[in-house]
Amino acid sequence: MLDKTSLLAGSARFDLCGACSQAAGGRQRSVDDRWIYPAALPDGRTIRLLKVLQTNVCTKDCQYCENRASRDVRRESFSPEELAKLFLSLHRADKAGGLFLSSGVAGRADTVMARMIATAEILRRRHRFHGYIHMKILPGASRAAIERAAQLSNRISINLEAPGPGRLERIAGEKDFLRELLPQTEWIQQVVADPKTRANSHTTQFVVGASGESDREILKWTDWLYKGRGLYRAYYSAYEVPDEDTRLDAPPTPLMREHRLYQSDFLLRKYGFGLDELVFEGTGDLSLKVDPKERWAQEHAEWFPVEILTAPQELLLRVPGLGPVSAKRICSWRRQNGLRGPDDLRKAGLVLKKAAPYLLLKGKPLPIQPSQLALPFSSDSPIPSLAGDLQITPGSNVQVTGARRWLRVPWPRRCTG
Repeated sequence: MLDKTSLLAGSARFDLCGACSQAAGGRQRSVDDRWIYPAALPDGRTIRLLKVLQTNVCTKDCQYCENRASRDVRRESFSPEELAKLFLSLHRADKAGGLFLSSGVAGRADTVMARMIATAEILRRRHRFHGYIHMKILPGASRAAIERAAQLSNRISINLEAPGPGRLERIAGEKDFLRELLPQTEWIQQVVADPKTRANSHTTQFVVGASGESDREILKWTDWLYKGRGLYRAYYSAYEVPDEDTRLDAPPTPLMREHRLYQSDFLLRKYGFGLDELVFEGTGDLSLKVDPKERWAQEHAEWFPVEILTAPQELLLRVPGLGPVSAKRICSWRRQNGLRGPDDLRKAGLVLKKAAPYLLLKGKPLPIQPSQLALPFSSDSPIPSLAGDLQITPGSNVQVTGARRWLRVPWPRRCTG
């Protein structure tokens, strides 16, 4: 039983159920007790989930997946009774608060979905478990199976994996993007919209970098799913080479690329940005060096500097280093007590080092400490003039005023030096 659990929980690790992975620190994702993963709930709380497959037997031959049909690996399956018992033992030991249930596609999708649904029914009906269950919808599952899964789960999801039919065909030729997956997203949208259904939201996932796609392609489909399918969240999984036998020649995707997609996703969902406002490089990818919000600010000098005492909340959300929570606090505090200086802004949650070059307080630039200047050079020679006779030497205390005070260091790309 322990070996089976280790195998089927380990095989589920690429199906994301939480927030984005850390951008640095290697490719290890956060995991506790080998099979328990932290996940963020809609209300902001974090829950520990047992993430596991019903079976790793699969008739699909998706080249990004270690469980693909053509790979010679040990295959195991849980019966609904076994899996329910495993989860309950972890739940009673206070190790798992919820269940994230997925599966390989072993034959007909509805046959496998029936076993997943039976697992959830045992937990709900027999053991009166009222906690969190997230169930993955398998490609090809019928509407009836989707409806029953939604009645038993708090959230359901189906992975598109690639942005569009052409990209999916490169990595998973047996899946039909247009005739199989897209109709299922529409059924899922309709099912979760029913107030009588337990599940009230749905998600999807993209494998980043496996099919040669650009960030623009991924975010174009994500934006459409948010607007056209009522998607709650998209998750992005940096491609990791599953084994040496895969036919894909794509290298592992940097986790920073995954991180930039999550940041852009937040701009679309929480900050009021439109897809056409995101700044892509010539390849159609996001910058790995600069976060997407700051990249936009660098391209739109006409918006800055912003007077923090009068700017509307929508405008404050455009300032690098300011998020929805800090922008809301600033708008509230300035009505009540005013904002006296940088210390108040820090208390509001503003990242002063990043935001200061884009803000004014009572018409004056916010003070920037010399330690905040990240100068991209090491020579002691003066830097070529940015305006008039102004000369700047590395290490000097610099305050940029006037028409160019929106600039930050390092300088935007159109400036020399």
